Amino acid sequence: MTTIYPGVVQLGPLRVTGFGIMMMAAFWIGGWLIGLELRRKRWHEDYAADIVVAAVVGGVIGAKLWYLVLTGDPATILSRSGLVWYGGFLGGVLAVLFITWRRRVPVRATMHLVAPALAAAYALGRIGCFVVGDDYGRPTDFPVGVKFPEGIPPSTAGNIQGLFHLDVPNTAPSTVLAVHPTQLYEVAAMVIVFMILWRWRLAAKPTGWLFGAYLIFAGVERFLVEFLRAKDDRFLGAFTVAQLTSLLVAVAGVIVLTTVLRAEDIDPGDYLRGVPARAPAGAR
Repeated sequence: MTTIYPGVVQLGPLRVTGFGIMMMAAFWIGGWLIGLELRRKRWHEDYAADIVVAAVVGGVIGAKLWYLVLTGDPATILSRSGLVWYGGFLGGVLAVLFITWRRRVPVRATMHLVAPALAAAYALGRIGCFVVGDDYGRPTDFPVGVKFPEGIPPSTAGNIQGLFHLDVPNTAPSTVLAVHPTQLYEVAAMVIVFMILWRWRLAAKPTGWLFGAYLIFAGVERFLVEFLRAKDDRFLGAFTVAQLTSLLVAVAGVIVLTTVLRAEDIDPGDYLRGVPARAPAGAR
């Protein structure tokens, strides 16, 4: 068994958590990977920065709003916690779609670029969750079990039973329990997904199909890991709200994949080709 305490860096009045550091790393790595693919395809490399900025702003807003809907607590908007992945994903998608529309880039080109980067960024984000003791799993006696005495919340018997409604018989409420490090399970899964998608991006298939594959992988991975999560939102026996969302994501991936694979390839457009925008008629 291992005990993990939150990683915190104090820079004067600024308190930087391990989660914040890994979030920054996730966005940086995602942008770097997108930039590599833009360079390989000889497309306009500045588009990587456009995508990352939109994803950061839209992702944080979406994650906070989703958590607000789940909890009904407005105080979570300004707290360090309360970043729900699906809300962040949806908010990031909407913001990136806005940039895609503004730059007149085909949506399928953006889908191709972000698919492997999303898998890599998600894996890094889950490392951040592990470092601060968030989103852990059910109690376990397995050697891989991890204790989070200062987690969000601490993995005490009282929290496991009171917050997550899991049975912890004959255990004092203050006892810190070892739990499944589901964050690391997801890290391992999404690193494998990234490696697959990074290789598949070279396949001679219509632009955009890779995003459908990513959605299927992401949905299935999250659906499976939820069985081990310590959760309080199980709405149908062992199934959680996140599992319902995961199934919808996987179905969306199947639809995207089959639709794009039947379509013709696309022209990337003037912006990605680096063609300067033409001035409006009559402008000097």
